[in-house]
Amino acid sequence: MFQSLINDVKNDTDATFTTSDTHYIFHTKTNYQSNNNLPFQEIYFDKKSYTPVLVKVLDKDKQSLVEVRFSSFDTDPSFEDDDFKIDKNRENEEEVSVSVDENENPLSVLFPLYTADAQLEEKQEVDLENGERVIMTFTGEKNFTLIQEKMNTMPTLSYPKEVQGEIVNLGFTVGALSENMIEWNYNGVDFYLASEDLTKEELIDVASSVQGREVK
Repeated sequence: MFQSLINDVKNDTDATFTTSDTHYIFHTKTNYQSNNNLPFQEIYFDKKSYTPVLVKVLDKDKQSLVEVRFSSFDTDPSFEDDDFKIDKNRENEEEVSVSVDENENPLSVLFPLYTADAQLEEKQEVDLENGERVIMTFTGEKNFTLIQEKMNTMPTLSYPKEVQGEIVNLGFTVGALSENMIEWNYNGVDFYLASEDLTKEELIDVASSVQGREVK
């Protein structure tokens, strides 16, 4: 991921650069192909170590929709001589697979029953340090992006998540509606629906239909 972030900075000829007391902050375009709702990002590097600290993925209005925080970053990892041998990696994959099947509840990705005539064009799966995220891009007369994110474990001491926006009733839960986005939580999964084309009423309609039908 570090190399991908560096390439984003190098390859964007329009990238801008600012600083804070502790960070170098690069403002660049994202490389999400065919996803017009997540065009920009802010990448924070630590001033002392030059390692990534935070990545914010932004919409067209430069509002943060997704944030990735680095809790630690090892610039000098150590490896055993057989770490890259095929047989050992296969054994590790089998062990991880059994562990996930027995102890983890994978994210069940839900598909909106109402899409304003847009079609699913791209589905991206992102593995997080403590969970998983799925980004679904719908294109048509009115484009939108649906993000679903689930954490495998939660901290023992946690506080209610603060959201900003108008509280709306989705029928099965409540959501927070802002100008171009609506977010909500359902069955332990965080949902984010963003669009430059959908009206607020249509955002609510699409969000209200995201339940019941799973997509593989």
